[in-house]
Amino acid sequence: MNSADSPFISAASVLVSAGIVLRRALAAMVVLPLLALASCGYGSQAEDHDAAKIAVGAKKIDGLDSVRIGYFGNLTHGTALVGVNKGYFQKNLGATRAEYQLFNAGPSEIEALNSGSIDIGWIGPSPAINGFTASGGTNLRIVGGSASGGVKLVVDPEKIKSLDDVKGKKIATPQLGNTQDVAFLNWISERGWKVDAESGKGDVSVVRTDNSVTPDAYGSGSIDGAWVPEPTASKLVAEGGKVLLDEADLWPDKKFVITNVIVRQDFLKEHPKAVEAVLKASVETNKWINANPEKAKTAVNAQLESDSGKPLPADVIDPAWKSIRFTDDPLASTLGAEAEHAVEAGLLEKPDLNGIYDLTLLNKVLKAEGENTVDDAGLRKS
Repeated sequence: MNSADSPFISAASVLVSAGIVLRRALAAMVVLPLLALASCGYGSQAEDHDAAKIAVGAKKIDGLDSVRIGYFGNLTHGTALVGVNKGYFQKNLGATRAEYQLFNAGPSEIEALNSGSIDIGWIGPSPAINGFTASGGTNLRIVGGSASGGVKLVVDPEKIKSLDDVKGKKIATPQLGNTQDVAFLNWISERGWKVDAESGKGDVSVVRTDNSVTPDAYGSGSIDGAWVPEPTASKLVAEGGKVLLDEADLWPDKKFVITNVIVRQDFLKEHPKAVEAVLKASVETNKWINANPEKAKTAVNAQLESDSGKPLPADVIDPAWKSIRFTDDPLASTLGAEAEHAVEAGLLEKPDLNGIYDLTLLNKVLKAEGENTVDDAGLRKS
């Protein structure tokens, strides 16, 4: 995966038809290509893992042959990666086969969800907001949380020695309008600096650069730093960069949503038992991750190697893993704040997020596990 999530704006024509006003430059955006294309044209099929075999005597849920689950090959999607690797999804789905699809960009996962190519997915807050709003609140629901944190401002220590030194420098973000881009623009604004959101020009030069090439851009000196998710941040540190700011320090209790679980609304309505099974697997996975962080890190890297053919080196995955918190709580209040930041940056008109959450099944699972239930910040389904 090349970005922790994808832009608020995945395709301007879709958003305009939904009544969302975008600036002219956003209308020209091109969705990032996928690392690989499956026959459906949206993502690449993940290989089955040995731990994810269907148990003998297991029964299908809701009569379904399969449940199609999407995720990114990204550390902030660690719940999905570990769940696949350790077989938690398949265990809870019984004889209903867990099928996995990998994505490189949020817009493609939203397209796959809309077309019915996947049923459930792990995704960042920006594409979730975008997908929900663009459809007039009809295509998805956020049904669970997954991860918080894992985003840092990493800079060249020879050029930038303090936060004030960021002014006048070239700083990369993954994509125009994506969650990290919005966060950086908001941070710039709070410091009293001016930047045109569309062009990235101003007191700071915001350079939209795909995370796959950001380390090379940093190494060549074409950028002076980057506001990026893990593991890109730690890759930059391994190249000699310095963490100047951890975004978690800007949020109450150092918590902010970076990954959620979404589902097609029609699938949720027609197959609630299957959704509940996936959420149960997610809760079990997060519990295991938090109880076994080192083993979980190994499992994540094993799945990354299985999916992409290449694991992360220790000097990247070790610090990156420590900065991510896995949680069942979707941290709904921070989703609203992130949307407000996009509005204030001029990237989005104020969205109506009422109904974006349905945490009924998650809270049912949490109660059964003896865990505390979670809140939707008043953005529940109507």
